[in-house]
Amino acid sequence: MSNARPARWRAGFLLSASLSICCAVCPSLSPAADFDDDYDVKVWEEIEAKLPAPPKDSSLIAFFVSASSANRFQVDGDSISVGADGVIRYTLVVTSASGVRNVSYEGIRCETAERRLYAFGRADGAWSKARGNMWVKIQNSSLNRQHAALFTEYFCPIGNPVADADEARKALLAGGHPSVPH
Repeated sequence: MSNARPARWRAGFLLSASLSICCAVCPSLSPAADFDDDYDVKVWEEIEAKLPAPPKDSSLIAFFVSASSANRFQVDGDSISVGADGVIRYTLVVTSASGVRNVSYEGIRCETAERRLYAFGRADGAWSKARGNMWVKIQNSSLNRQHAALFTEYFCPIGNPVADADEARKALLAGGHPSVPH
């Protein structure tokens, strides 16, 4: 029995040495010279947002937010864009029950479930840059859930961004993205 243990160790050592030599000699088992083994997370870079033209009533698409809200929520279909950075940018128009209209140019980042406010629309059709324009987590509240609705039901179905502006417009016109159960 005492001879069995050293024999197993020798066999294990020989197997290990053989594999090491094989890997060193066989180029097909070694990583290719052009193989990218950089597994570090790539730093995300946002592209500069370009402000769109003021929204036209004819291009506004209404979407459902909540039965709890008397506000009317619309997205300017002409303003929707999907950037190379993965951000879906759009003009949001919120009209209160009393008729007060708020216009804002915003972005949603599906990868992180965040939103950003770029600018507010003024009555003269110009834009005013938002002061607090940092990325913030999208909150799902019962009353003011317009961003959560756009994120989950229209622009980021199942957490994935729509491919392009046409897909986003179709989702809004259909009352929700086809891959989201209604």
